[in-house]
Amino acid sequence: MKTAIQIVLIAIAILLGYLIFNSVKRPIEFEKAKKERYEKVVERLKDIRKAELAYKDVHGEFTGSWDTLIDFVKTGELPLVKKIGMLTDSMVALGWTEETAIKKGAIIRDTIFISVQDTLYGKTFNAENLKVVPGTDPVAEFHLGATIITTGSGIQVPIFEAKVHNNTVLDGLDRQLVINLNDKARTNEKYPGLKVGSLTEANNNAGNWE
Repeated sequence: MKTAIQIVLIAIAILLGYLIFNSVKRPIEFEKAKKERYEKVVERLKDIRKAELAYKDVHGEFTGSWDTLIDFVKTGELPLVKKIGMLTDSMVALGWTEETAIKKGAIIRDTIFISVQDTLYGKTFNAENLKVVPGTDPVAEFHLGATIITTGSGIQVPIFEAKVHNNTVLDGLDRQLVINLNDKARTNEKYPGLKVGSLTEANNNAGNWE
């Protein structure tokens, strides 16, 4: 028969084994869940960027309003220039340029307008979901902003930013590991979450995951 001391030692060994196993398992499970959530959020941020870039093409600036951006996706139109005809060898021999051919009616350019939603996302896309952070319960929204900055050379540049904090994306996961992730981001002077664009600099509308 095992003595009381032996039983206690076995129990301690089992407990230590469990703690060691759990210390290894926790971060592995956390990373897996984080990766799955991040991938969904990044795809949504890419959709937001497409909408903002299309909005800027039409209006010359970005928007910081979800209502405006969503309505643009639902009802907005993009210009598409169609060219009928082409510059032939005989035209070139006459010294014509494409501009000359257009003026003479040999080449025709016609502008048609196409649906923003159908062109960028497809008919079944739900524009209302643009503002929603995937997988959040209760439903959370991305923070959206837009402004115009002046560069050192005096050029005014429209910029926008859409972002969501790790605390929202990773809600329900291991709290201490989320805190550690946020602390690491701040130490490296990075945003503790996912975002596209910037409200402080012209970064070519890049995402911080890229």
